[in-house]
Amino acid sequence: MTSRLNPDDQKHVEEYLQLSQHRVERRPFRPWMLLVMVLAVTISLGLLSRLISYLTL
Repeated sequence: MTSRLNPDDQKHVEEYLQLSQHRVERRPFRPWMLLVMVLAVTISLGLLSRLISYLTL
């Protein structure tokens, strides 16, 4: 995709993105880990709500 910026502005953007604070190494996205975390939170909140309802009734 071509840039809509003029060449001088595009050069400034590229220099900005090359600075060390913008080069953060990230771990790869793991969708299965996200699914496990969502299920764990959902199950634990469900169990907590059952415990609270048991204690109040």
